[in-house]
Amino acid sequence: MKKFQKILWPTDFSNPSYKALEAALDLARTYKAELTLMHVIPPMPSLSGPELPGSFDAGRFQSALEKSALSSMENVKKKRIPRGVKVRSLIVPGSPAHEITEVARKKRFDLIVIATHGQAGFRHLLFGSVAEKVMRHSTVPVLIIRSPHSSK
Repeated sequence: MKKFQKILWPTDFSNPSYKALEAALDLARTYKAELTLMHVIPPMPSLSGPELPGSFDAGRFQSALEKSALSSMENVKKKRIPRGVKVRSLIVPGSPAHEITEVARKKRFDLIVIATHGQAGFRHLLFGSVAEKVMRHSTVPVLIIRSPHSSK
């Protein structure tokens, strides 16, 4: 088995993603690997039309999303990462599956540990699964941790 030195944990700050963090932490401790926490801020949808309030400021909204992500990332580092684990954090804008696979490839990660939310039916058909897309397009091994609520 390959020794993991760099592990990527993408998160949307959901409960299922924290289950994946537990697995990523176990691997990071076992292999004394560096763990990178990653959050992707999706692009703003194009908003226009008479139904929108004139005071909506997309730039300010995007800035608020970034500030919230930074705060959430710091909270994860303080409350969920034990001492002794080498950790970095990364927040990037873009399409989540694409950015995760590109960062993993470009920065030469050894493993991606990601959660699946277990969506099924119409919701899965409409939105797809970021974990599934990452698995299909990644050049890096992917460990998918199923949500406890995932359907079989």
